[in-house]
Amino acid sequence: MAVRFEFDSTNKLLVARLDGRLTDESLKEFYEAVRKHATATDARMGIADFSAVTEFDVSSQMIRELAGREPAVPDATLRPRTIAAPQKFAYGMFRMFQLLGETTRPLLTVVHTMDEALAQFGIRSTQLEPLE
Repeated sequence: MAVRFEFDSTNKLLVARLDGRLTDESLKEFYEAVRKHATATDARMGIADFSAVTEFDVSSQMIRELAGREPAVPDATLRPRTIAAPQKFAYGMFRMFQLLGETTRPLLTVVHTMDEALAQFGIRSTQLEPLE
């Protein structure tokens, strides 16, 4: 699995794009990478884009485990986050994550597309720059 982080400094938007095969282990690694980049950029909002994931090999147990952890972003009760997951199975798993973690992540939403994710924040266009 490959992960690419991008940041729009005007909107303070952090976008993480994943592609390839997603597993329990790579999802845990991704969760920690989000923590690092969200803290470093002080992003006010974020999108995790799973549109290019070709294989979703994540267990419901891993989803439960991550939902029970401290949110990956600082001030998760104040900073909205959206997950874009067009694949039916992935969308369902992330909805489970949303429901299980709603007390610590009340501003998390799950949508099908990046366009829907951007619309959640009222963003019409972005100036995304790659992060190292």
